[in-house]
Amino acid sequence: MIKTELINKFRKATNRLILLDYDGTLVNLAPLPEEAIPSEHLLNVLTKLIGIPQAKVIIVTGRGHKDIDKFLGHLPMTIIAEHGAMNKENGKWVNEIKDDGLWKNKVRPLLNEITLTCPKSFIEEKNFSLAWHYRNAEKNIGQIQSKKLIRILKDVAQYYNLKILDGNKVVEITTGETNKGKAIQYVIERNNYDCIICIGDDTTDEYMFEYLFKNENAITIKVGDGNTIAKHKLDSVQEVILFIEKLSL
Repeated sequence: MIKTELINKFRKATNRLILLDYDGTLVNLAPLPEEAIPSEHLLNVLTKLIGIPQAKVIIVTGRGHKDIDKFLGHLPMTIIAEHGAMNKENGKWVNEIKDDGLWKNKVRPLLNEITLTCPKSFIEEKNFSLAWHYRNAEKNIGQIQSKKLIRILKDVAQYYNLKILDGNKVVEITTGETNKGKAIQYVIERNNYDCIICIGDDTTDEYMFEYLFKNENAITIKVGDGNTIAKHKLDSVQEVILFIEKLSL
């Protein structure tokens, strides 16, 4: 559990920023992405968090913007989607990068081939990325095929300047310009925050932890197992919700 002094540090600050991943952080992974629906309790907690004076709440997710908008779009907060490729502020979605998507025609057949060799795996297409999920596959087969896919993708990724994200039971291919670290850098440079709380569970969240590593005002929190450069850990989604609920008390 997070120490009480971290909560006190947040409460004493006068200009606060809260950065939250979605899947694996605020909700547990579901068999299909569309099934990871936020609970009423989570929505109530987020509503209270948004209402804290001098505190800005931002969801930073790899989700497609339409998906995350269905879940959280009714809440009055900023959402950064697709690892920073899209941004919703003041109720409007904006593309943060330019990409014609032609590279997908080269990558999609490779994902189709690997899907045939890994039962229960599936492909997800977003505006600026393609993702191969193996969360429902047999564990060993999924891990073996994910490593094989990453090797296969390296040449095409280099040619088209793409980034391969080896995430939590997912391999995602995005344009080379995007990652969560770059996305939050723009936000943080515009303001003088005296307390930043950043919570995530995946390897893609390490970009945020890395950017904030030397920031004395940052409290970085890794959810679950695995190596991390975050300074603190929480064991589960339930602990995350409990922690952010305490922030709003």
